[in-house]
Amino acid sequence: MANKLMITDTILRDAHQSQAATRMRTEDMIPACEILDSIGYWSLECWGGATFDSCLRFLNEDPWERLRTLKKHLPHTKLQMLFRGQNILGYKHYPDDVVEQFCRKAIENGIDVIRIFDALNDTRNLESSIKYTKKYGGICEAAISYTVSPVHSEEYFVKLAKELVQMGADVICIKDMANLLLPYDAYSLVKKLKSEIDVPIHLHTHNTSGTGDMTYLMAVQAGVDIVDCALSPLANGTSQPATEPLVATLKGTERDTGLDLEKMAEAAKHFRGVAEKLKQEGYLDPKVLRVDTNTLLYQVPGGMLSNLISQLKQANAEDKYYDVLAEVPRVRKDFGYPPLVTPTSQIVGSQAVLNVLAGERYKMFTKESKAVLHGEYGALPGEVNEEVRRKAIGDEPVITCRPADLLKPELDKYREEVKDVAIQEEDVLSYALFPQVAMKFFENRKNGVNNNTQSVNIEKKAENKNNSNEVIELYVEDLTE
Repeated sequence: MANKLMITDTILRDAHQSQAATRMRTEDMIPACEILDSIGYWSLECWGGATFDSCLRFLNEDPWERLRTLKKHLPHTKLQMLFRGQNILGYKHYPDDVVEQFCRKAIENGIDVIRIFDALNDTRNLESSIKYTKKYGGICEAAISYTVSPVHSEEYFVKLAKELVQMGADVICIKDMANLLLPYDAYSLVKKLKSEIDVPIHLHTHNTSGTGDMTYLMAVQAGVDIVDCALSPLANGTSQPATEPLVATLKGTERDTGLDLEKMAEAAKHFRGVAEKLKQEGYLDPKVLRVDTNTLLYQVPGGMLSNLISQLKQANAEDKYYDVLAEVPRVRKDFGYPPLVTPTSQIVGSQAVLNVLAGERYKMFTKESKAVLHGEYGALPGEVNEEVRRKAIGDEPVITCRPADLLKPELDKYREEVKDVAIQEEDVLSYALFPQVAMKFFENRKNGVNNNTQSVNIEKKAENKNNSNEVIELYVEDLTE
């Protein structure tokens, strides 16, 4: 049985983040927990990514309470989260004291596996989170943000994986957020990694371009240890390949997962109802279920696609969709080929939207674009277009040290600022990541405002924003990876 393929199911996090703007509520998860817990997954991904922001901003839920609730209802399965290295779950770098406390509290509240990635694959941005995940007893799954560009080769990724293992990674994840890892390339990369490093290899992909199932099958042949799948009601398209077909395919082979298809069918029945509800509420756009081979041309991750659709809808410019898609790789090249994953996917995507809507490239820059070009997010993998950089930041010198070395400790400051409204230490962290959103949540909690009121108010606010730049600022924080 040592050779069996292990599976992480993403139904509680990435599946609805990729397909339904992260709008699944805790109450929609609980009824399925007992059956999910009995299936025998390697882990259930249920927290982190955009769920934290979405809980506070749209669902009026405490993300920490969600985690504790899920832990209580899933006692036999490892719970996994997605963590953006020095960005934690926000969209900027945080000081080391905030990173440490977040790792500590995530593990204390129920997280077992922390998948840590950096959008630029700058390992300096992973140092703290790897160290503190280990310090507080979590399983550290360090991720390679997979992408395709003139500077990203198989040798590049193998070297990166070796460095992450030396830094303390317990598992290496190949994080293929845009479904760009094609089947034979997956076979080659997994084979190479298995021969060079001795920790388990976990593969994450989506099915945006329709190649995900084939990629998994080839990776299985090459000896991959764990893959990410989603139960069928929220699988495929911009989400992960479906769990059930892969389990059925491997049944009776030496890589048999040993998982029970009947139990999965029972869990899937529940989530079909949830998916239907999300569809009725307008969050499940049929576009996210289509196979779009444009992904292979434009390298836009699934979640980023739904984000771009939102931005263009708000600006009444849906007809510019393909213009924006064509602009994305051009911006990416100018920015030194960053992998497109949160937050760089939204930064590059929002800049592409601005370039198209303004009718002139780089007439305006978002503050995040300026920060990337300034080096605030770390070292860009390739050569930056210096003309674009000068236009964005003038003659300011580019940051070359670990960006977090320039940040002073901030935890005590945040603690002081929320002392009158915080009811738990975790509130300080919620506020550190999303100050305005968290404060609004704390006020609602104090005043007993219900979920639906909060959700509707925020959606109405979004509808009223007509200026395209403002829309981009609003939606840059409603993200997917």
